Amino acid sequence: MMNRQRSGCAALQWVAALCMVALLMAAASVRAMAASDAAQKYPPTIVFMTDFGVVDDSVAICRGVMYGIMPTVRIVDLTHQVTPFSILDGARFLYGATPYFPAGTVFVVVVDPGVGSSRKAIIARSGRGQFFVLPDNGLLTLVGQRDQIEAVREIKNPDWMIGSKLSSTFHGRDIFSPAGAHVARGDDWTKVGPEIPVKDMVRLDLKVAKLDEHGLSATVIATDGAFGNLVTNVDADDFLKLGYQHGQTVPVTLGGKEMKISFVKTFSDVPLGQPLLYIDSRGRLAVALNQNNFAATYGIKPPVALVIPRAGK
Repeated sequence: MMNRQRSGCAALQWVAALCMVALLMAAASVRAMAASDAAQKYPPTIVFMTDFGVVDDSVAICRGVMYGIMPTVRIVDLTHQVTPFSILDGARFLYGATPYFPAGTVFVVVVDPGVGSSRKAIIARSGRGQFFVLPDNGLLTLVGQRDQIEAVREIKNPDWMIGSKLSSTFHGRDIFSPAGAHVARGDDWTKVGPEIPVKDMVRLDLKVAKLDEHGLSATVIATDGAFGNLVTNVDADDFLKLGYQHGQTVPVTLGGKEMKISFVKTFSDVPLGQPLLYIDSRGRLAVALNQNNFAATYGIKPPVALVIPRAGK
């Protein structure tokens, strides 16, 4: 009798185990279907940025190359109005935009004053799991400082390019656009060409803001588009360590010119045409005029030195 009960218990346990395996397999199948549905609902994304402008056909041609390789890809234009030849502007726009895109996003960037020279065309993968298809000229300097670059490969495989003869002046069409589309399509990016040590990537020589017992020595690195606001290399946390509070007047030396500027939350906190210091949407200290152009009014052309003493000094 006891043997029969033990045998029955063993059979029940076996059936329960089979049921559990079946449930796990069903759950895995559901997850796989959900992932497949998501992939169909949310197609791979290429974020495209250049200094081409939009008055001719260059951007459309590059987009056509990408669609030709992967017709279902989603292409987001970051901007095509990067200051011509300004690698720094391209670098800071990438730095500002990348946190808002998910892992797997492919950034195709063509700000390439060295096109046709010995500079390398590369694909890089960041710690966020994002891919960057661009010239190795310093465009990844700021992103690399924040997100870390995990791996880099040079684009050498002709199957990842278009045309039997590459143009010496339009690598956006012939190299970067097709390579970006291949990555977005899910092709094995390690097949694109040889690996490059991350430490060998070209980096911009950017001075870091210096905070000491006297105050802050920094740089105005750019202007904010048509508005003429000044973009600095000062993180909000570093500025706040100086001890200033909203509403206080801050002594500022800007390009050798001494000024007193109110530190406020937003533009309308000062009268029309008056200068202000504020923390911009990227979390950095900025300088502006309320409803006017600071750079044009004061003749500021970056890079310009910026010095701010500690509060009470």
